[in-house]
Order: sequence, then C-alpha cells, then structure tokens
Amino acid sequence: MERRTIGAAALEVGAIGLGCMPMSWAYTGSQQRGDRSVRTVHAALDAGSSLLDTADMYGPFTNELLLGRVLKERRADAFVSTKCGLLVGDQHIVANGRPGYVRRACDASLRRLQTDVIDLYQLHRPDPEVPVEETWGAMADLVRAGKVRALGMCAVGARAARRPGARMHDGTIRQLERVQQVFPVSAVQAELSVWSPEALTALLPWCEARGVGFLAAMPLGNGFLTGTLKPGQGFEPDDVRARHPRFTAEMMAANQPVVAGLRRVAGRHGATPAQVALAWVLGRGPQVVPVPGAKRERWAVENAGAAGLRLTARDLAEIAGLPPARGSWD
Repeated sequence: MERRTIGAAALEVGAIGLGCMPMSWAYTGSQQRGDRSVRTVHAALDAGSSLLDTADMYGPFTNELLLGRVLKERRADAFVSTKCGLLVGDQHIVANGRPGYVRRACDASLRRLQTDVIDLYQLHRPDPEVPVEETWGAMADLVRAGKVRALGMCAVGARAARRPGARMHDGTIRQLERVQQVFPVSAVQAELSVWSPEALTALLPWCEARGVGFLAAMPLGNGFLTGTLKPGQGFEPDDVRARHPRFTAEMMAANQPVVAGLRRVAGRHGATPAQVALAWVLGRGPQVVPVPGAKRERWAVENAGAAGLRLTARDLAEIAGLPPARGSWD
C-alpha cells in the first residue's frame, strides 16, 4: 500500500487506516464480537492499513484492550493513534483536560494497549473549563517523556456552538493556532467524505499550509456511502445512526442519488461504492489519510483496496456534480 506522511514529525502510515471505534462503541452493539474484531485488525495490518485509530472512551476502555491483544504480537506493524479528554458517565459524556488527568489517562492507555509508546496522541475534545494550552502542555510533556511520539487534535463537529456566519471549523482553527505556540500539531482528525465535505473549506487548507496531517474520520458517511444500507431498515437503540437526521427513512431515501453516483463510477473500475468514496478522500491531498471504520475482515480488506484506485477526471466531475446530502446535525 502507498505510504503517507503525517506532520512535521514525518511519521509514515499506510494511505488508508482502520477506525476501530465500531468494534466496541456507537454502532450496532449486537454485532460486536471481540475475536472477530481481532481478526479484522490483523487483516487490516496484513493489507497495509497500519494506522489503528482508537480512544480510551470507546467502550469505554474495551477498544484499547482489544487492540492490545493484537499489538502484543504485532507492534512493529502498527501505527497506534489513541485519544484522551472525554469521560463517559452514566447519562452523558464530559470533557476533562486537566494536566493531571491527561498524564494518568496516557499511562492507562499504554497499559491497555500493551505498548510503551503511543505514536499519535490526540485531544478528543478541549475542556471548556481548562485553557487548551494547559492541556496541550501536559500532552507535550508526554512526548518529552518518551511516552508519545506526536500530538493531534480532533475537530469539533457540526453541532458545536458557532457564531452566526462563522464557518464550521473556525473554532477548531483558533484552538489549533493557540496550541501550535506550545508544541507542534502533527495531525488533525475531522469528518470528511463525499457527503460531508465541509473540512475542505478552511480546516484542510489550514493543515496543508502548515504541513499538518489530516485524518479523515467517517469517510464512508457512517456506512451510508457503502451502498449497503437501505431506507427504513432501522437501527438498534445504541447505534448512533438511530438518532442521526441523515438516517431517517425519509433522508436515506432522499440521499440515494449520492450512492447511485458512486455506484456508477465504481462500475467503470470494477470497484465498490465504498472504494470510490475512499479514493475521493485520498485525492484531497497527499497528507490526507482516510480512517474508515470496520468490524469485519472483508470490509477492512475492501477498504484497503481503495488505495490502488485512481479516479479519472470524468469520475471526479461526476462526483462533484452529485447533489449535496440532505439532513444534518444542525
């Protein structure tokens, strides 16, 4: 698989990563299987998808424990990305950016992952009660201590409070500018896909101008762009899509032209709609690494195969002409 470089630290990863969250968090709990997930991670590594993206809150904690089972055997094959800064309570999720907590969270993640260093440590969300510079400074101390190789930040999503008229990621960019004064940002993780291209407006250009890597979260549109979901199929109560406005029966039906367009392009290449969607994300820049989630081996292998797909000018024009997705968090 093609290799790509993340940030000033020049960390190399496979062009397509593996999002591990669906294995133990947010998607269809009845289909989560530990042993099957371990096989999926092995299959992704075998296919060249070296970047494994997790977080301590996924589970919570169980996702890192799952990855630890693989890393115990294959640490040299993997690029480990995990996150801190969010705590899961009984009814809600809260941010914690206190320096002492960050240090404890890192040590706990290292134990669960069965490794002595985290390749990319990301701030999941800034704590509104703690200056982001203080949180970032504690994370920088972890780099200096040899526990972490590089730092990243996850962008706040569409539901975050924004000033009237502000672009979606303006708040995140302001925070990035502040923490850059403390310690270099190596990567930013944010949603980017054919049906959620908002990061192209300001956030991705910010990364490009500074040599910062961009990890494209949800590049398959929470599974919609694979073409395997049907309008009205329903989702389990613990599945995040059960509450997502784009996954009502009405909106899924309205957004079928997006999938139909991807399927037409895929037909010309003997590929799948998912592979076309990932190839489109890869084409947004050499520092972009899509991180599609997968729970099964065949999906991880299929996703990795998108690294070899080259879209033509005709393909790109057809994708650009697709109708914008309907339904949003706002």
